[in-house]
Amino acid sequence: MDPAAKELVALAAAIAGKCQPCFAHHFKQAQELGIPEEDIRFAIQLAKDIRASGDKHMDEFAERRMKPGGAPHA
Repeated sequence: MDPAAKELVALAAAIAGKCQPCFAHHFKQAQELGIPEEDIRFAIQLAKDIRASGDKHMDEFAERRMKPGGAPHA
């Protein structure tokens, strides 16, 4: 994987992990590598979408589990 791709993955992971210092570090690295802003924004939005979907599914899972006889698995 080339350095630009690694930084885009790291940026997405920082967003998904809600790690502000990680994001700041990898954002700076991405800029220094000359990664276009459009690519950075795409990676950020992708991570936000994945995180939101995971949050939604976890919330739904927890609610199902709270019901009497709730399913023990996803």
